Amino acid sequence: MIKGFRDFVLRGNVVDLAIAVVIGAAFGAVITAFTTSIVQPIISSVGSSGAPGLGFFIRGGNPATFVDLGAVISAALNFLIVAAVVYFVLVLPMNTLLELRKRGEIPEVSATPEDVALLQEIRDLLKAQGGTTSP
Repeated sequence: MIKGFRDFVLRGNVVDLAIAVVIGAAFGAVITAFTTSIVQPIISSVGSSGAPGLGFFIRGGNPATFVDLGAVISAALNFLIVAAVVYFVLVLPMNTLLELRKRGEIPEVSATPEDVALLQEIRDLLKAQGGTTSP
């Protein structure tokens, strides 16, 4: 059971996914800082002089009842920026690559490395000759 877990964790896809999550979190922090430090003050400057930003008070004079529309707009812009970068940096190039492969302009990459494919071929030849092999 532990060997299976170790194999799962050390598999290349899991490590690549972990790296992608870390880089994505760091990128998200940069975009959040951008929207909080630059976009939010610009949006908040649109608010009235009595309000601390773009929004309104449910009960006048009680700061806890302020509905901050600027923060919602900043969060939406944050999401749109991250989504646009993910689309244009990851999704669009992958879709283009898959389309080129489908048309045959770019050859398919072998799923198994050449040495592994060669070893599998040797195993299959030995098995066909009547030799015993272990998986």
